[in-house]
Amino acid sequence: MPLPPSDDTISAIATAPGMGAIGIVRLSGPRALEVASRVFRPASGRVVQDIPPGRATFGHVVDGDTLLDEGLLLGFRAPKSATGQDVAELQVHGGTALLQAVQAACLRAGARAAGPGEFTLRAFLAGRIDLAQAESVQALVSARSDAARRHATLGLTGALSARLDAIQRELTALYAAVLAVLDYPEEGVPDAEIAEPLERATRAIDELLATAAAGRAATQGARLALVGKPNAGKSSLLNALLGYERSIVSDEPGTTRDYLEAPLELGRVTVTAVDTAGLRETSDTVEASGVRAAERLAAGADVVVALVDASRPLDASDVHLVTRLEGPRTVWVASKADLPPVWPDDALGARPLRVSTRTGEGLDALRATLEETLVGDAAASEVWVVHERHEAALREAREALERARFAPDDLRGLDLETALRALGAITGRTEVAEDTLAEVFARFCVGK
Repeated sequence: MPLPPSDDTISAIATAPGMGAIGIVRLSGPRALEVASRVFRPASGRVVQDIPPGRATFGHVVDGDTLLDEGLLLGFRAPKSATGQDVAELQVHGGTALLQAVQAACLRAGARAAGPGEFTLRAFLAGRIDLAQAESVQALVSARSDAARRHATLGLTGALSARLDAIQRELTALYAAVLAVLDYPEEGVPDAEIAEPLERATRAIDELLATAAAGRAATQGARLALVGKPNAGKSSLLNALLGYERSIVSDEPGTTRDYLEAPLELGRVTVTAVDTAGLRETSDTVEASGVRAAERLAAGADVVVALVDASRPLDASDVHLVTRLEGPRTVWVASKADLPPVWPDDALGARPLRVSTRTGEGLDALRATLEETLVGDAAASEVWVVHERHEAALREAREALERARFAPDDLRGLDLETALRALGAITGRTEVAEDTLAEVFARFCVGK
C-alpha cells in the first residue's frame, strides 16, 4: 500500500463528529496559508500571509461570496508547526453542516481531502516525532481510561524511544566491534566484551517485554470473571467493586442465569468485570447454559475472582472448584467475612482474602491484589509496551540476540544487524517499509 503524497496541501475536519461549541478545520502543506486566504477574510483587512505565526485572528469564513460563519484563524510557518509544514486552522462554531461546508470550501480553494492519520504522518516524515510517538498520538486519542491516557502521554514524550535508543547504542557499539574482528581477525574481541553487552541489551529488552501483558490490559482492557457456587456473593461483590448496583442480588440460588458485564478501573488497569452464573449441577436447561458460559469465561479471563462462602462449611463441590480454578491468575476470596467463619484460612490450600460487601472489609486489599495480578512485573517500570507491533519487534530482537550469543564471529554480525533493524522499526530510526507505515497510520482518524 503506497503512502499518500506529502508535498501537497491537505484539509480535514479535526474535531469529533456531532454538535459542539467549537469545530476546527485543519490545513497543512506548502499552500496552506494561500488556501486559508481564499476562505478567510480577517476583520482587520490584513492579508492572511502577513499575519504573524501563532497569532489568532478574528474574521469571516467564506465560500466565494457566501458567508459561512465568523471565526478565528491560526497560522503556523514551517518548520515550526506540528507537521513541519505551513499549517492553518480555522476555528468556527461546531455544527456538523457548518464544518462540512467549511471543509468543502477549502477543497474548492485548492486543498486535497486528508486521509486517516495524514497530519501525523507528515509530522513523522518531517522528523518532528518518531514512529513510536506517532502511535502514542493515536493511543491518546482512543484512550478509554485514565490508565490508557497516562501511558499514551508517556509514549508521546519519547520515554519508550529513549529506552530503545539506549539499547541500540549498546548494540551498535558491539556491532562495530564484531565487524572490526572480521576485518582484523588478529586483534580479536575478548569474550567478556561480547557477552556483557549482549546480556545488558537482552535484560533491557526483557524488562520491556515484561510490561506487554499489563500494557495490553491498560489500553485494550482485561477480562475479570467472578465465579463461585450459587449464593457465594458474586453479584454483591460486583456491585461493591463498581460502587453501584449493576447485578441483581437475591437469596434465591441461581438468580444469575446469564453473565453480566461492567467496566471497572483497577488503578492502572481497566477491566471488564463479568458476573457469571453460579457453578453447580442443575437440571434447569437455562441455568445449565449459564453454568457452561461461566466455565468458558473463567477459562478465557485474564484474572479470575473465585468466591467461597466463609459462613458455610466446605463441601466436595468447593474442593472441586479449587481443583478446576487453581492457578496464578486466580484470586481466592472468602466472602461474607462479616459473619462468623466456619473454616480456617488454610482450608483451601491458598490463603484467601476475607471480604465483606456489607462492611467493606477487604475490598481495598482485593482491588490492590487484582491490579498486582494483572500488572505483575510491570509494576516497577514506568514505561509499558502497549502496542502489539512493538511487542513483536522486541521479541524478534531478543531472539536475534539469543542467536548472537552462540553464533560464530562471521554470523554474529548478521544477528546483531537483525536486532538493530527490529528495534529501529519501532521508532522508525531505521528504514521502515511503506506497507508498515501505511498500516500504522490507517488506524488514525481523519484530521489527526
